[in-house]
Amino acid sequence: MAESVVLDPVDLHLLRLLQNDARTTYRDLAAQVGVAPSTCLDRVTRLRRSGVILGHRLELDPAKLGRGLEALLSVQVRPHRRELVGPFVERIRALPESRTVFHLTGPDDYLVHVAVADMSDLQRLVLDEFTSRREVARVETRLIFQQWECGPLLPPSPSAQSG
Repeated sequence: MAESVVLDPVDLHLLRLLQNDARTTYRDLAAQVGVAPSTCLDRVTRLRRSGVILGHRLELDPAKLGRGLEALLSVQVRPHRRELVGPFVERIRALPESRTVFHLTGPDDYLVHVAVADMSDLQRLVLDEFTSRREVARVETRLIFQQWECGPLLPPSPSAQSG
């Protein structure tokens, strides 16, 4: 398990702001947090080096890219052995339709978020890229009607940790 990093209120404020808009300048961040721009730069650099900030991502609208249908595919792999699942995961990650792959506990081994053009494209993907693989025992498909982003990710509050 990864080691937690101790964050003070300034760090937490910076993380909230950066998660809302990662393009905010250090000068604007510093003004909103109430520290000098050099202090802000040092803080963000430390958060990157410690691994709290993993990177910056550009968010795209799948529908505007011709991938207006999104689904979650629950996949069961049998036998569930490293020599089979490693190549399976790499193949699924390489598919242009794949958005996210989760390795799970429970009856399903993987949950794959995909974005496709339409229902026939989804059918092609499931049949040609998933169920055609020897190691895939079962695929269950769930369409995504709508999704919402949630608030910024921050460490648990002290009261949540004690309970």
